[in-house]
Formats: sequence, C-alpha cells, structure tokens
Amino acid sequence: MINRCTTRSARVATLVVMLGLATTIAACSSDDDKPESPRVVQLGGPGETGEELSDEEIAELGDAQYTDADVAFVQNMIPHHEQALEMVALIDKRTDNPDLPKLAERMRVSQLAEIDQLQNWLAERDEQLPSGHHHHMAHHEQLMPGMLTDAEMKQLASARGTAFDRLFLQYMIRHHEGAVLMVEDLLASGNGQEPNLFQLAQHIGPDQGIEIARMKLMLTQL
Repeated sequence: MINRCTTRSARVATLVVMLGLATTIAACSSDDDKPESPRVVQLGGPGETGEELSDEEIAELGDAQYTDADVAFVQNMIPHHEQALEMVALIDKRTDNPDLPKLAERMRVSQLAEIDQLQNWLAERDEQLPSGHHHHMAHHEQLMPGMLTDAEMKQLASARGTAFDRLFLQYMIRHHEGAVLMVEDLLASGNGQEPNLFQLAQHIGPDQGIEIARMKLMLTQL
C-alpha cells in the first residue's frame, strides 16, 4: 500500500498498467480448457524487455493512492491550461491565417475537457482547487514550465498578422512542451501512480505532443 508521502522508483513510472489495460491474452490450458490468469507486463527502458508482474505487485498497483506531489501537479496543470486558453482567445482578431483558428478550436476543446477532469479529480478527493487567476501571480513565484510572463502575454496581444502567427506558435510550442515536461517529471519522480491520475497524465502528454508537431510544421510554413 502506498501512502500519500510515499514515492515510487522511476522505473515503476514507466508501467503500462493504465487501470490494468496492459495485459496479454492467456492461452487456454490443454488439460482442463480453463484459461490461465491474465498477465500484466511492465515495460522496461529503451532496448530492455518487459517484465511480468507478480500477483502481489499487481495488487499493489491497484491499491496505489495519490500523493501530495499528485495534488500539486493537478493544481498547477489547471492554471497552466487556463493560460493556454487565454492565448487561444487572442487568435480571432489578430490572425490572417485560416488554419490557425482551426488548430485553436482543437486546443480549446481539449484543454477545457482536461481542465474539467483535473478539477473533478481534486473535488472528488476534497482537495483545494486553484484560484481562477492563479497564473497571473506567477511573476511573484517561479513560473511553471512553458508559461508566459505577463510581458510576453502583452507582447502576443499587441501583435497582428504574420507576426502574431509566428509569435503565437513559438509561445504555444514552448507552453505545450512545458506541460509535457510536467507530466514527465511527475512520473519520473515515482508519483502519478494513482489509477485515475495516471490515465489522465498519460492522455495529456501524447495529446500535447500531437499539437506540438502540428505547430512546428505550421511555423516552418510561415
């Protein structure tokens, strides 16, 4: 059993055990035609083979509880996403590129959905929600990875046309890469193993990665 103050090793963070989804199909026994118990496999590092987990290890994963670091991650990711929505809201009146609003709508929908999931995760555990303007106080503290300063937001808001498009893409790529880094740091520290949060974190990283690739391509086309 993992309590809220316990962290796991970095290798455990690479588990492909999203609510027990990483299982292999068991072959039927030739003796009694009863299926064998499903196997849960933990992926190794690059170039390494997977390792089958014991029943005890599987049970421990199922009982994984959230940690203080998990709560901090969720509380920080919400305002991180909120700033992305503020950036997206600037597009309509500042761009001449017909493709940018399409990308922005994808971002808006995905970020709003993830904010809702993050807020529900906190509420269901009676943890504090971040204030609505938490990220505006970031200049008083250390900025979260990828977040824009107030001066950078003003710079973006004052740009128009191709200058805006270029600046938006550069800043949003950095912003998204920051979110991916936050997920990687969470898992590498051995946290984020509570099943619901693990599933959410595994969604945020790849989703942001898809948008990063699209924005980098658009940036080269300007």
